[in-house]
Amino acid sequence: PAVHPAMASAGGPDAERPHPKPFLIGVSGGTASGKSTVCEKIMELLGQNEVEQRQRKVLILSQDSFYKVLTAEQQAKALKGQYNFDHPDAFDNELMHSTLKNIVEGKTVEVPTYDFVTHSRLAETTVVYPADVVLFEGILVFYSQDIRDMFHLRLFVDTDSDVRLSRRVLRDMKRGRDLEQILTQYTTFVKPAFEEFCLPTKKYADVIIPRGVDNMVAINLIVQHIQDILNGDICKWQRGALNGHGRTYKRPFPEQAESAAVLAAGKRSHLESSSRPH
Repeated sequence: PAVHPAMASAGGPDAERPHPKPFLIGVSGGTASGKSTVCEKIMELLGQNEVEQRQRKVLILSQDSFYKVLTAEQQAKALKGQYNFDHPDAFDNELMHSTLKNIVEGKTVEVPTYDFVTHSRLAETTVVYPADVVLFEGILVFYSQDIRDMFHLRLFVDTDSDVRLSRRVLRDMKRGRDLEQILTQYTTFVKPAFEEFCLPTKKYADVIIPRGVDNMVAINLIVQHIQDILNGDICKWQRGALNGHGRTYKRPFPEQAESAAVLAAGKRSHLESSSRPH
C-alpha cells in the first residue's frame, strides 16, 4: 500500500507518526453467548491471528479488563460467589470511556489486566497499539450511551439461554467451582442482570447474530465488511449513507489516505474463555 505522506518524512516506521482513527465495533450478548469466540473467528478469517502483535490491523479488547478494583469486603463476597459481576456498577466506566476515547483517536493506550482468580486488578497493564479495526466485546458494552455512541457498528450475539447456562456451568466447573454455587450465582445475579441490563441493549444492535459462531453466514458478511474497510474500499459505504440506502454513521469512516498508512496493530488483551467470568 502507499505510504501516508506524513510517514515519508517521519524517519522510518518506528518514528512517531499520525495514526488513523479506527473503525470501532461493539460486540455484546449474554454470558457465555460466544462473544469472544465470534471475535476470534472474525480475526481468524481475516488472517489477523497469525500476524505479529504489533503488526495487526484488527484487535480485540474485552470489557472484562475494566472491572473495578474491589474492596476487601467485596473480594470476600466474590470468592463466595456473592458479588454481582453482571451489574453496570461492577465496571470502571470512567476508565473504560477514557481508554476507548484514546483508542478512537488513534493513540497507544495501556489496558488494565484483571485476575479473575483473585478478583483483583494486576499491577501490569497490556499495551494496545493503534489498529484499523477494534472489536470491543462485553456483556454491557451498549449500556452506557457515551460508550455506545462511539461504535461505528454494533453486533449482538444472541444465543439460547439454556445453551449459555450449560456452557457457563461446564466452564466454571472446570475451574473447580462448586455446582451449587454456580447455579446460585446464576439465578441470583447473572440471569436477573441479563434481563435488566444486557437484553434491553439488544435494540441498539445494527446486526444480531443468532447462534453465535455457528452462524457463519452472518460472520462472513461482517468479515467482508471489515475487509472492505481494511482495503480502503469505503466509497460505497459513504455513498450508501448519502443516498439514503445505508446507515448514516455517527462518526466518519477513516479517510482514504489514512487507511493506506502502514500501521502497527495492538496485541489482544482478552482472556481465554476458561479464565473469564462471561
